[in-house]
Amino acid sequence: MFYTFARALLRVLYRFLFRLEAKRKDYVPKEGGVVLCSNHISLLDPPAIGIMLDRKVRFMAKAELFDVPVLGKIINGLGAFPVKRGGVGKETIRTAFNLLRDGDIMGIFPEGTRNTDGAVAAKKGAAMIALKSGAAVVPVAVIGEYKLFRKTKVVYGPPIDMSDLLEHGSGALELATERIMEHIHRIILEETAAS
Repeated sequence: MFYTFARALLRVLYRFLFRLEAKRKDYVPKEGGVVLCSNHISLLDPPAIGIMLDRKVRFMAKAELFDVPVLGKIINGLGAFPVKRGGVGKETIRTAFNLLRDGDIMGIFPEGTRNTDGAVAAKKGAAMIALKSGAAVVPVAVIGEYKLFRKTKVVYGPPIDMSDLLEHGSGALELATERIMEHIHRIILEETAAS
């Protein structure tokens, strides 16, 4: 109930304030576990990626945010779950796998932190969760700067086939990470060229 209300309110606010436009949402499967892998340019990214979809999107959030009185209740109500500072622990991974097994959508930022200039290398966590869960992997690109009354776009790409990577053993995570980031960057380049 809270999520549905908050999503509707945020859709109105983001569309008005940031002229948010979502493109190619039909690439996100209507059911089953899905990992949305996106670039991360702002703290405003998680809502922007999730609110335009009809399915609930779950994100990891820094554990200390849950201790902030009002904010903690809001992000919990929006379906976020905590990640301890210093890395993703076993409990977080277990939560991610359970959500995906239950057919939820999970949003992940492979870079692990905000990155506006491409200087942060992607981490292997998103690829590991995607490969081991067997969930569909959908690349997402956030394009724009969240400037008032200027267009910001969230563009979803076709699911990434990673079935061939399972036979690569220990190198599979690195290859999957590279493939995910290539798809995200391809969407950014295509959208930037079209603008």
